[in-house]
Amino acid sequence: MLDVAERLVQTRGFNGFSYADVARKLGLTKASLHYHFPGKAELGEALISRYSGRFARRLEDIDREVTGARAKLDAYIGIYSEVLSDGRMCLCGILAAEYETLPQPMRDGVSEFFEMNETWLTSVLTRAQDEGGLSINGAPAEASQMIVSGLEGAMLIARTRGGSARFQATADRLVETFIP
Repeated sequence: MLDVAERLVQTRGFNGFSYADVARKLGLTKASLHYHFPGKAELGEALISRYSGRFARRLEDIDREVTGARAKLDAYIGIYSEVLSDGRMCLCGILAAEYETLPQPMRDGVSEFFEMNETWLTSVLTRAQDEGGLSINGAPAEASQMIVSGLEGAMLIARTRGGSARFQATADRLVETFIP
């Protein structure tokens, strides 16, 4: 149920699908969906929570398995690339585009997702700066905001102009701004 709903959000947006769409894809009734998620807002909260949890685990894996700031950033970009190559958008990125129409708990979840990403990137960039492998003009926190914003924007534009290759070129150039 969550897999189907997540894919619909990532391809159509939260306001672009209904319980009827999910039920049809699963061969269920809408009542079955309402049993698990009384309303679309509860479904949205569950999607954000699950997506954020998976993303957090990926960041932990990168920290554990990857050494060096550039390699960590490349692995981070790889998370976005995987999603885009499957014809989807970052779940929280697409929800951010619909932010004003979302219920407050979903807004909070989207904000927390981006805060988690920026915090992780800030720690990677701070370590790289301390080790002398980073040249940024400004604070690592500002650079991490730029990276997240740049990647989310690159996903949106790549959807309409050039796909994965355009995204990757933009992402690589963005990272090269900080780590040659």
